[in-house]
Amino acid sequence: MDVAGAPRRFTGQYYEQGRDIFTDVDQNTFKAVGEEPVSTFSIDVDTASYGFVRASLNRNVLPTPDAVRTEEMVNYFRYKYPAPASREQPFSTTVNVFPSPWTEGRKLVRVGIKGYELPSASLPRANLVFLIDTSGSMNAPNKLPLVKQSMLMLLGRLDADDHVAIVTYAGNAGTALPPTPVREKARIAAVIETLGAGGSTAGAEGIRQAYELAAQNLDPDGVNRVILATDGDFNVGITNSEELKGYVEREREKGVLLSVLGFGMGNYNDALMQTLAQNGNGNAAYIDTINEARKTLLDEATSTLFPIAKDVKIQVEFNPATVAEYRLIGYETRMLKREDFENDKVDAGDVGSGQAVTALYEIVPVGGPRAFGERRYGTRITEAARGNDTEYGFVKIRYKRLDSPTSRLLSTPIDRTKEVASFDSAPRDARFATAVASFAELLRGGRYTGSMTYDDVLKILGKTRGDDAFGYRSEFDQLVRRAKTASSMARLGS
Repeated sequence: MDVAGAPRRFTGQYYEQGRDIFTDVDQNTFKAVGEEPVSTFSIDVDTASYGFVRASLNRNVLPTPDAVRTEEMVNYFRYKYPAPASREQPFSTTVNVFPSPWTEGRKLVRVGIKGYELPSASLPRANLVFLIDTSGSMNAPNKLPLVKQSMLMLLGRLDADDHVAIVTYAGNAGTALPPTPVREKARIAAVIETLGAGGSTAGAEGIRQAYELAAQNLDPDGVNRVILATDGDFNVGITNSEELKGYVEREREKGVLLSVLGFGMGNYNDALMQTLAQNGNGNAAYIDTINEARKTLLDEATSTLFPIAKDVKIQVEFNPATVAEYRLIGYETRMLKREDFENDKVDAGDVGSGQAVTALYEIVPVGGPRAFGERRYGTRITEAARGNDTEYGFVKIRYKRLDSPTSRLLSTPIDRTKEVASFDSAPRDARFATAVASFAELLRGGRYTGSMTYDDVLKILGKTRGDDAFGYRSEFDQLVRRAKTASSMARLGS
C-alpha cells in the first residue's frame, strides 16, 4: 500500500487527516467472559501519542481521535511500582482492583509491570546510527532545528566508548559521518550543526544505508540501534509500508534495532512511524518541544536505548465465576491472538532498562451492569472456576532474555486481596493513571466513560499529582484545561 505521494488520500488501513496520517483502528469493546475469557497483547512502551496530543492542544485544536492511543498517554508518566530484585527475574508485577469512576458497579483492574534497571556501570556499549531526515518537509522550526538540538542532547548522554554515525536523506541518501567514537564529540557535533533541509524524501534509501552502517560496526556485546528522526514524509524510493515493514523485520533479526523520533505537524506520518518502530523492535516518541527531547533523550535515555527483555507479551484470563465482562483500555494496535502468547515465533514489544508499563481493564463483576444482555442459555461455569471465586483473573507475562530465543513465564493472580472498596482508597498512582485514561477516552469520543467530564478528570488530578519533580503532571493538568476550551473547535485536519 502506498503511503506517500500526491494526492495523499488512503482507503482501508490508512486515511487522511489534513496531511497527518494515522492508523484507523476500532476501539476495544467489552468481551463476554463466558465466550472469550482470555485477553492477549504485546507490551507497548511508546509515548508518541502523548506528544502529538499535547502539540495539538497547544495549538488550541483537539486531535483527531485516531491520534489518541490511550495506553501511550498512560505510559507517558512514571509510576512507583516496586522494582524487581534481580536481573534473573527482570519484571515485578503490581495489581490493583478498585471501583470504576465511569460506571457504578463496574471495577478497574490496573496491571503494572516494572523492569529491572541496569546499573550505570554495567550498561553495554552503544553503536548508534542517527538517520536524519533533511528533506524540504523538515524545513520548519519544530522540525530540523529541533532534531539537531535533540541529537546534540543525546550525544551528551553517551559514553566516550560509544560510537555514532550519521546518515542523512533528502532527494538521495548519504553518509554524513562514518562510525565515530563519542570521545570525538566536537567532530560529531560539527556535522550535526551543518545539516540543512531541502529536496524530496528518499527515506527508504536512508534506512537501508543506516542499517548497512550499523552492521559494519556491529557490536555483538553492545546495543546496535538506528535512530530515525523524521516527520515520516517518504516520497522517493520504497514508500510501501509493507515492504518497509518486511525490511526492518529482517534487519531486526540481524541484531540491529530501530527507534523512531517523530517531529512536526501538518504532514506527519504517524502510521508509518508506528509500523517501523513496532517491527524494528524499537520505541516511538514524538518530540514537539526541547523539554520533550530532554525527557526522552536525557532523563529516560537508559530505558530508551538499552533493552532488558524482548518479545514481552501479556495474557489475562478472567474468571467466569466472578467476572461477566471485561474491556482492555487501549492497546488496539498491539492485540495478539490467544495462541500467539505461547508461540515464540511471534514478535512482541521490547522493554528497556527500568521501564514501567501499565495496562487498565474495566470489568463487570457477576451481577453488575453488563454491556450485553443476559443470555437465555448461558455458558456453564466450571467447578475449577467456582473453586477460585476469590480471584477475578490471572495475569501471565512471557518474555525472552536478550540472548535467548525461548520465552520465560511469570504469573500472578488478580484476587480480592488486591481490591479496595472505594475509588478514593485506591493507590494515588492508580487514580492518576485512571485520570489520564479518562482524558484519553474522552478525546476518543467518550464511548465508555459514562458521564465523566474534563472537570471530573481535573478533580481526580487535584488529589493525585503527588511528587512532580519534572512538572509532567502539572503540564497534564494544563492540557485537560486546554481541551475544555478547544472542545468547541474543529478537530485537527477536519
